[in-house]
Amino acid sequence: MIKGLYRGATSSFVGMAVEGSLFFGIYSQTKMYLQGGVQSGEPRPQVIIPSAAYSGAIISFVLGPTELIKCRMQIQGTDSLVPKSSRYSSPLDCALKTVETEGVKGIFRGGCTTLLRESIGNAVFMSVYEYVRHQMHSNIKVSSSNYSNLVDIGIGIAAGGLGGVGFWLTVLPLDVAKTLIQTNPDKNCPRNPFRVLSSVYQRAGLKGCYAGLGPTISRAFPANAATIVAWELALKMLSIRRD
Repeated sequence: MIKGLYRGATSSFVGMAVEGSLFFGIYSQTKMYLQGGVQSGEPRPQVIIPSAAYSGAIISFVLGPTELIKCRMQIQGTDSLVPKSSRYSSPLDCALKTVETEGVKGIFRGGCTTLLRESIGNAVFMSVYEYVRHQMHSNIKVSSSNYSNLVDIGIGIAAGGLGGVGFWLTVLPLDVAKTLIQTNPDKNCPRNPFRVLSSVYQRAGLKGCYAGLGPTISRAFPANAATIVAWELALKMLSIRRD
């Protein structure tokens, strides 16, 4: 059924909406603070990296629980995986049963791995985005203001898409470890992502650590391109200046 392809999507959509607004808001404010309130045209890694890493760390507290629910909803796809008696009827049911069986801390299982993924990944994402955007704006001359918006959208698509690809190429192994930690039925399973990845590497090699790389990269470019274009358009509509 088509519905099965979107299992766990509700919590993911909620998480992404909150994540996006939080991340870009915190990133912009932190970046401005580290720049001393002064606009700077040249990308500065000493500003971009800590701003993005800090923002990623903050949103991980939202993403951790929502992704745990999403992952647990997704793995109950067939009777052979999860018996009907143990299935979750909704994301809320999943959250409540998790808290009931594992306590409040259970809903934050894999939180440290999520924090690492978001901090490192977003530092890479924003660095690639800011540098690609700066270079493209510096080298593309627009002869007419009529084409200015189209050029900005094109640059946003390229810079955002490449940033998203950079994010996942860097931290996909951490995402693999996070998913294994969050979906392991054993409440006492190892929580150290590097220990989990070491086990995966011993069983399946480097390929196992990058499981799902193709679909992830295929999604990363258009998804992040759309996110960046939406963010940049929102800034223009709100008349908010940026570098």
